[in-house]
Amino acid sequence: MFKFLKKKTALEKLNKQYKILLSEANTLSTSNRKASDAKVFEAESVLDKIKALENNSIK
Repeated sequence: MFKFLKKKTALEKLNKQYKILLSEANTLSTSNRKASDAKVFEAESVLDKIKALENNSIK
């Protein structure tokens, strides 16, 4: 009914953070490769958290 009143789950928050980190890495890849690699590393750690949450929710 009112989507703006619904609280986001931890999984939704992590997915949003993952997408943001990947887009930042993509933007940085043209100017600063080292910073881009750092953002990709952060995104991979967030992805690991996402997978762990998904595995826990399946069981």
